[in-house]
Amino acid sequence: MEYTVVEGEDRGDLVLYALSTCRWCAMTKELLQSLKVKFRYVYADLLSPEEIEEVIREVERFNPAGSFPTLVINGKDAIVGYKEEEIRRVFSR
Repeated sequence: MEYTVVEGEDRGDLVLYALSTCRWCAMTKELLQSLKVKFRYVYADLLSPEEIEEVIREVERFNPAGSFPTLVINGKDAIVGYKEEEIRRVFSR
């Protein structure tokens, strides 16, 4: 599966699982870009059926509802949904 990398300050391994048609996903991506942090993202709805299953399994490890956007931080924690204040708090240090 191919991720798109957005360059910025390295603040750990940040992975955004998103949908290409999701307004909240786009807003989360734009917020991360505005904070100038490095992250990678993938649009689940643009993947092959096998890759979609893989993404859903990964998302559900952190977010049992399997909803988007899901931002996974260092493979341990996640921010589910568009939570501007929480994202700013974590990455505005």
